[in-house]
Amino acid sequence: MKLIVMAGGAGTRLWPLSRASHPKQFIKFGTDKSLMQEAILRVRALSDGSPTIVCNKGARFMVAEQLQSIGVKDAAILLEPVRRNTAPAVGLAALHALDQGADPELLVLAADHVIKDIPAFHGAIKDAQVHASAGKLVTFGVVPTRAETGYGYIRKGQDVKSGHLVDAFVEKPILSDAKKFLESGNYLWNSGMFMFKASTYINELQELAPDIYKACRESIDNSIVDLDFIRIPEDVFSQSPSDSIDFAIMEKTNSAVVIPLASEWSDVGDWSSMYAVSEKDANQNVLVGDVLSIDSSDSYIRSDDRLVAVVGVDNLVIVDTKDALLVAHKDRTQDVKKLVDELESHEYPHAKFHREVHRPWGKYDSVDSGERYQVKRITVNPGAKLSLQKHYHRAEHWIVVSGSAKVTKGDSEILLSENQSTYIPVGEVHCLENPGKIPLELIEVQSGSYLGEDDIVRIDDVYGRA
Repeated sequence: MKLIVMAGGAGTRLWPLSRASHPKQFIKFGTDKSLMQEAILRVRALSDGSPTIVCNKGARFMVAEQLQSIGVKDAAILLEPVRRNTAPAVGLAALHALDQGADPELLVLAADHVIKDIPAFHGAIKDAQVHASAGKLVTFGVVPTRAETGYGYIRKGQDVKSGHLVDAFVEKPILSDAKKFLESGNYLWNSGMFMFKASTYINELQELAPDIYKACRESIDNSIVDLDFIRIPEDVFSQSPSDSIDFAIMEKTNSAVVIPLASEWSDVGDWSSMYAVSEKDANQNVLVGDVLSIDSSDSYIRSDDRLVAVVGVDNLVIVDTKDALLVAHKDRTQDVKKLVDELESHEYPHAKFHREVHRPWGKYDSVDSGERYQVKRITVNPGAKLSLQKHYHRAEHWIVVSGSAKVTKGDSEILLSENQSTYIPVGEVHCLENPGKIPLELIEVQSGSYLGEDDIVRIDDVYGRA
């Protein structure tokens, strides 16, 4: 069995923590692992150990770094140049698997789910594999515990071994219908997790969604291996219709089987669902970070950088990051997406970017800025190296806080240690490298007429960036 992880979502309803440049699947929510890492680790013992990750090309270095940190070194990372939903994404992964000379059962998981009862999940996977190996397309239906309007449903049909034929897929219902679904016992939550043989999926894709199949086949045939990544050509893949597995395949096929999953599960689509799956204190609060709460209850309160103090509040979501604060009623967290749309319409950078930005070599934090200056705290990982580059509009002053820095300036190289500094004039070709065994921390002071990130002329880059 091969694990396929779909990691291309944006997670806008979990703003301000989840943003386009660093979406929810790569974030740690109260544990030492991200949601994507948890998704891989919870089934690692059942799969062949070399997962396929399908992600947006902008997330490639985050994916590679997070895989490396949990000891996964032989994953295939397929880079979607544009988002086309789950049916084409899985089409790419299935064709890639078949091109390796095998026809495995594919366990298709989203990178952003929370599943509490791992033994129950493993049992459902083993039940699903029986049907997948026989040529069925299997989906997992979560046994509902409440009348939920935020999920789609699957109506159970005829009983089959450990599961049911799929009678129908039902869109997200109104509350009165959701209550009827719960009372009937005939409905399961649509989890968006699947299992099928690679050839089974491709055969169904050819028959039911030939335009998607054609774009995926041509995309894989024209893909390029680049470092640890498989680049999919944009001009070809963008021709694919955008459609989900449910709409393109599962609702049309005659071979769909649903396996019930009796476990606490969530797709953590918004802050209310994050609250539901998190550990709570005696006052039914979820408190994350430096939070002081007095006479408050039933709230999710998170601070990533400073003290947040609340008195006498109920049913709120409060999320404080370095550059944005969200305060919302817990019943209105679905509307956070509208807030992000509003931010984007007014061109707020907060919709897409954090103050702290991750790069393949490490990260930087924009500490302060003004009309003609910007101050960053830069962290360079051991052995990592920034691109050889120059700037047309800004000069830079680097002060080493800890670690060692190997600096290229024009034709010369210098080695800087703690409390030493150097100056990079406008137009000077330069490069920064960490030759040491510990992270390099430095303060960068930029000054000039234009300080945008696009004022970078890369001359050479070990990460293959343009």
